[in-house]
Amino acid sequence: MKRSRQRQLHIIRQGLWYSLALCVVIMLFGGVGFWVLEPQVITLQDGLWLAFTTAATVGYGDMVPQTHAGRVFAALMVLLGLSVLSLVTASLAAIFVEQEVEAEVQAEERQIERELMNEIRALREQVRALDARLDQTQAAQKQETM
Repeated sequence: MKRSRQRQLHIIRQGLWYSLALCVVIMLFGGVGFWVLEPQVITLQDGLWLAFTTAATVGYGDMVPQTHAGRVFAALMVLLGLSVLSLVTASLAAIFVEQEVEAEVQAEERQIERELMNEIRALREQVRALDARLDQTQAAQKQETM
C-alpha cells in the first residue's frame, strides 16, 4: 500500500514537470508568434513578455496587440495560457493534498499498529494465564493419582 502512494506521488510530480514543460513551450510559441505578427514587438524578449502577460491574463498595458492577426493570436494565447497555467496550479495542489493525505494515513496506520500491539499483549497475558491454570490442573491431577 505504501508503494502505491509513492507511485501516485511520483506520477503527480511527473505531471507537474510535464505541465511546466508544456507551459514553457506555449510561452515560446507565443513569444515567437507575437514577434512575427506584431510590428511593435522588436525583440524576441518583448514577444515573450507579451506572451506571458497575455497568457497569464495580467495585461499590464505596456504592450498590446495592434494588428487583427495579433489580436486573434492573443485570444488564442489567453485560452492556451489559462489552460496550461491551470494544469500547473492543479499539479501543485495535488502534490500538497497528496502529502497531507499521506500524513493522515500514516497517523492512522500508527494508531492501528498501537491497537494491534495492545491486543497482542492482552492475548499473551491470556495465554500465560491459561498456561498457569493448565500447569495447576496437571499438578493437581498428579497429586491425586499418587
